[in-house]
Amino acid sequence: MHYYVMTLFPEMIEYIMAQSIIGRALSDELIKLKIINIRDYAKNRYRQVDDYPYGGGAGMLMQADPIYSAYKDICSGLKKKPRLIYTTPQGSLFNQDLAKELAKEEELIFLCGHYEGVDERVLELTDAESISIGDYVLTGGELPSVVMMDAISRMIKGVLSNEDSAEFESFEDGLLEYPQYTRPNIYEGMEVPEILLSGHHKNIEEWKRKEALRRTFERRPDLLDTKFLSAKDLSFLQSLGYSKE
Repeated sequence: MHYYVMTLFPEMIEYIMAQSIIGRALSDELIKLKIINIRDYAKNRYRQVDDYPYGGGAGMLMQADPIYSAYKDICSGLKKKPRLIYTTPQGSLFNQDLAKELAKEEELIFLCGHYEGVDERVLELTDAESISIGDYVLTGGELPSVVMMDAISRMIKGVLSNEDSAEFESFEDGLLEYPQYTRPNIYEGMEVPEILLSGHHKNIEEWKRKEALRRTFERRPDLLDTKFLSAKDLSFLQSLGYSKE
């Protein structure tokens, strides 16, 4: 996977992506990252990339030309047209299924908006896909782009040292992850569930499944409506008060 990020704040992307698991993946060249400063493509002496919006309105708007020039420069070195993700709260919601889908791409371009957004024409020229990480507004698209790259990178073979980690995490089977514990057995008077200390693998797996169902029902019941549930799952959920319409 080769990421290209078009941004006004390269340092934000560079610093965060250099950390932890993603940083190691970059060092091992399991993923690649090129950060493009949109200001480098400004054609005026002040490196201005924004202007007032036509028709009035608050704030400034990022101009189309510096963005489109940067985009064309990226594409000139690629064999095929890559998908371009524009990070915006107006986009479709990013989720684990989309992370899996995007992880199959060879290249991805991220456009980080700022100010009041970008000139609509550049989004049309680039066939940009508008994607949001949630129903709230941030000061720029840098953090959303990093969030997406982190989630996508975890789906790429070799990025996680333990291959089971991605398979059994929250959302991978449509459920939130069950609660987990480590040493000591007792902390502040709170004990680790006895079943986890039993060594009985079948019973432990059943406990994990029930706790994942319980947590999903309590915190994100909307997820239960979209995934297949076995008769045993449904019976347990119904004992908690769940009703499948």
